[in-house]
Amino acid sequence: MVKEIIINSTSSQTRVAITEDGNLADFFVDYPENRRMVGDIYLGRIARVLPGIRAAFIDIGMKHDAFLHFSDIGERTQQLQDMLGDEDTDLDDEDENGIPLTQTKPESKRTEPTIPTLKKGQEILIQIIKEPVSNKGVRVTSSVSLPGRFCVLLPYDNKVGISKKIFDYKERKRLRYIARQIVPENYGLIIRTVAQKQDEEILKDDLKNLMKTWERIEKEAKSKNPPALVYQDLNTTVSVIRDLFNSDISKIFVDSKKLYKEINNYLELVQPAIAEKVELYKSTYGIFNTFKVDEQIKTLMGRKVSLPSGGYLIIEHTEAMVVIDVNSGKYAKSKDQESNSLKTDLEASREIARQLRLRDIGGIIVIDFIDLEDDKNRKKVYDELKKEFRKDRAKVSILPMSDFGLIQITRQRIRQNIVQAIKEVCPECHGTGLLTKSSHLVYDLESWLKKFRRKSRERSIIVKSHPSTIAKIREGKFKSLFKLQFKYLVKITLREDASLSADTFEFYSAKTGHDLTREFD
Repeated sequence: MVKEIIINSTSSQTRVAITEDGNLADFFVDYPENRRMVGDIYLGRIARVLPGIRAAFIDIGMKHDAFLHFSDIGERTQQLQDMLGDEDTDLDDEDENGIPLTQTKPESKRTEPTIPTLKKGQEILIQIIKEPVSNKGVRVTSSVSLPGRFCVLLPYDNKVGISKKIFDYKERKRLRYIARQIVPENYGLIIRTVAQKQDEEILKDDLKNLMKTWERIEKEAKSKNPPALVYQDLNTTVSVIRDLFNSDISKIFVDSKKLYKEINNYLELVQPAIAEKVELYKSTYGIFNTFKVDEQIKTLMGRKVSLPSGGYLIIEHTEAMVVIDVNSGKYAKSKDQESNSLKTDLEASREIARQLRLRDIGGIIVIDFIDLEDDKNRKKVYDELKKEFRKDRAKVSILPMSDFGLIQITRQRIRQNIVQAIKEVCPECHGTGLLTKSSHLVYDLESWLKKFRRKSRERSIIVKSHPSTIAKIREGKFKSLFKLQFKYLVKITLREDASLSADTFEFYSAKTGHDLTREFD
């Protein structure tokens, strides 16, 4: 399998695509108005402590206070507080941001730490582990960690961990020995997956850089007043190189000289031997067009995703969850409905796992598969999903298929999904995807006119609405507007106003210009 990283940089945004044999496997977007925040460290001030929901809210200078659940308060919090002046174990693998997954596990699976006393107004050093979603603020942890290329530094900890994705026993033993030798006293260390077969000197250099970074963070935290940003993690592009550039990646193509130098400078610092894999690529038609990435990205934005045999998926986002409906379409190769349904469901399983990774969809996902009668076939679909999700870096939990053909999934959410990050809510339909029909618009207009005629003697009004609504009222062989004027003996002048919603009207007196809308509601 040929894996490549393709980076397209423009004045407004940077896009990073990871392809496997030319097929899009991962996609990231970095742009100024929505900067990546996971991994940033803040000196905050406790705004509220709510024991009822086992959480505290931290003022870090953002629109919404940061959310700190008691389960995200680490055992090292008190030592970090003291720093402000105010045994070996295997750790789970880190996520794509280098943050140990022990910090982001579901609360039901955590061991509750000893929680220091939190008081309103108290200063606290915290790190962002989840970006804001909708009207919710960032989620943070007080267990600060610093990810590097090969290691993750844990200040005021004594744990040494090896990534569980390193399976070779001898290699694990070797790396554990090195980690114990190089880690300073009162610090912990996680050895990352990419550290396999690396020399001790390379790991030492990576740790040395992390220690220098932590020293700078200590100085910043002691010298600043909260709320203050004391450490900003790498941007999306360089963090992808740090976390995902391993021996499986054959080449990195980048179309920006500035970014090319930035990536090379980073690699020269942490791993010079692989810097030669980075290539400055110039294309007349655009790097994403040349590698046929643009046409694959378009499928990320739509509700409908086609399957190889003619079936398709419908992906719907709601406030509480994402719902995916599997449809067979025109596929009917066999006369046996069960085998047709099974083939479509298996294809859907593979595509769903890919789409969730690509769109970076997290939280609760409910999938409505095509009904299967045979329990063995249901298990095949469940097993196929589990197999495909092993490729996913995020933590995923899957429940077996229910009697209704539903499978429920929870997937670790760290940031907004791609659709939320790139798209805005439509001002016409307010995100519903639906607009009011012409007949109902006319009904609303007529209802207002009835009240108006009963209470007023005016015979001439101005009606303002969105251009699309005005066009609907004017359409038809016998125009609705003419009928209403004739029926209620009122002269109606229509005026377009693009600032109004598509399903609202505003009424004004033609004589005085006075707003009559609320008077006759």
